[in-house]
Amino acid sequence: MTPLVRRLAAEKGVDLASVAGTGVGGRIRKEDVLNAAAAPAATAAPAAVAAAPKERVISPLRGTTQPMSRLRKVLAERAVASMQQTAQLTTVVEVDVTKLAAYRDEVKGSFQQKTGDKLSFLPFFALAAAEALQEFPIVNSTVDGTDIVYPASENISIAVDTERGLLTPVLRDAGSKNIAQIAHEIADLAARTRDNKLKPDELAGGTFTLTNTGSRGALFDTPVVFLPQSAILGTGVVVKRPGVVTVDGQQAISIRSYVYLALSYDHRTIDGADAARFLSSVKARLEAADFAAQLGA
Repeated sequence: MTPLVRRLAAEKGVDLASVAGTGVGGRIRKEDVLNAAAAPAATAAPAAVAAAPKERVISPLRGTTQPMSRLRKVLAERAVASMQQTAQLTTVVEVDVTKLAAYRDEVKGSFQQKTGDKLSFLPFFALAAAEALQEFPIVNSTVDGTDIVYPASENISIAVDTERGLLTPVLRDAGSKNIAQIAHEIADLAARTRDNKLKPDELAGGTFTLTNTGSRGALFDTPVVFLPQSAILGTGVVVKRPGVVTVDGQQAISIRSYVYLALSYDHRTIDGADAARFLSSVKARLEAADFAAQLGA
């Protein structure tokens, strides 16, 4: 490279490191510098604007000692008593809810227009659970001394997170209701629970509990059974990920929607096989996604 070429490059503002020479042995010639100077400058990709970090909220409770609320004391006492008086364990299944997710997306707009209620996955989970309880009533049973009591209806306690603590208003006779009725009653119960407008009897009489841990992003947990009930079903967050499906007899990879269902139960009366049969029934119902006749809207 000659001094003339270097001087010309400096005058034209050309970075010689980015110039491909056409002279003998790749030497950069005067014409190469002029051509590089005449070429439109490559548009630099705009730097991605970094998202502003979410402001951290520091709780004022740090470094303090607070008395338990009356509700927290009751929950604590009941949780300990239930764990001490029962033999609890949890069984988990994975459910492919791809068809259900597609069906929900298809009908949720018209559903809300007709009923005024949003259509989440929870009413489908509740109906599938209620139907499985009818098929396997041992999961809906209670223990009375040395007797097993089988209720005549499926009264599902719905866990609601409130500022005061966890409360469980009851969706009564869930097995006799359609999706629209269940969705409306759950929304109404949850709203009145958070507004502290429930009647005392609306918190009593549950035979089975449904807790939607997925509403806070959890995949699943191992929920605690509260006496006198014998079981509780936890539903995780619905997530999309690759899964193996069979198409025309051939296996293929497809994006699917999955959810984990976790059933905690009292092993004194409910065997692992009972739990597995119950969960298999719920799983089959949800994966089939045949709810058109029960939509009610």
